[in-house]
Amino acid sequence: MYFVVKGCMRQYIINSKGTEQTLQFGIENWWITDYLSYHNHVPSHFYIQAVETTDVIAIEKSVLDSLLIQIPKLEKYFRIVAQKAFGAAQMRIKFLFTMSAEERYNHFKNLQPDFVQRVPQYMLASYLDFSAEFMSKIRAGKV
Repeated sequence: MYFVVKGCMRQYIINSKGTEQTLQFGIENWWITDYLSYHNHVPSHFYIQAVETTDVIAIEKSVLDSLLIQIPKLEKYFRIVAQKAFGAAQMRIKFLFTMSAEERYNHFKNLQPDFVQRVPQYMLASYLDFSAEFMSKIRAGKV
């Protein structure tokens, strides 16, 4: 598991067409990992990349398991982290199913205005599930 102290990371896949599809971003004070891989001790199906100069704290599962035994209050903290991550993933799926591409962009831009300027536009476009070309049209008001 990676805790982002400073910077920005993303989790992504490469689809069958060879295109990167961003699934998640992690910025300061956020956690990012492949939870199933981490839990089951198997290779990840995802890539994690620093989007900008980034400082992280990496915690191996055996170390975290030991810390949870030594400091029981951490169990609640990590449960809340997992619940928030799961809830955010659910909301993202909802937005993908219920909003147009332009609505998704405007919603994200209104929710995270600084973040829209922080990450490369092709990564943001892939996160919002449309092409970089479509992103350019949206930003130029040509949609």
